[in-house]
Amino acid sequence: MCRTLSAFPTTCLERAKEFKTRLGIFLHKSDLGSDTGSVGKFEWGSKHSKESRNFSEDVLRWRESFDLLLSSKNGVDAFHAFLKTEFSEENLEFWLACEEYKKIHSATKLASRAHRIFEEFIGCEAPKEVNIDHETRELTRKNLQAAAATCFDVAQGKIRTLMEKDSYPRFLKSPAYQDLAAQATSSSASPSSCSLADPLCT
Repeated sequence: MCRTLSAFPTTCLERAKEFKTRLGIFLHKSDLGSDTGSVGKFEWGSKHSKESRNFSEDVLRWRESFDLLLSSKNGVDAFHAFLKTEFSEENLEFWLACEEYKKIHSATKLASRAHRIFEEFIGCEAPKEVNIDHETRELTRKNLQAAAATCFDVAQGKIRTLMEKDSYPRFLKSPAYQDLAAQATSSSASPSSCSLADPLCT
């Protein structure tokens, strides 16, 4: 694994910085300007200790199960940032699009949205084509003829399984998440302690 900035290929460094920046938003303060050569590290600072504790608990829950990660807005955002570094963010975007699709009640809107989702993620040479087998693609295509809330269920299930078995374990092992989890563990272990970065500390 790369250990210094000079050892990183340009694209690797840029993707690491992007992941770091996106996750840093949750902590309100990142150390992108650091010249230590490390990447994927964050300063643990929050204006409100309660918010910090809640975020810490949220971060630690992400590693308990993929369902808990997907049920957390911050978790989804962090996972999406990670997937962007692997150029596979279309998988999560497709899954999210399907979740929103299933909330539609109008038959007309269902049909319209179904075709948009298919064209964006499923069809051959779709701009964000997800990796599904030919049989599933054709089944989904047929489902569009009578669009229902369940027409993407098979494809969505396969993409979810792919993320859970492939991308999710790598996300949990990523330096950025490992660092975030370590800081969350420390914060949870001493909830009454004051951070030097906290302006409310006196």
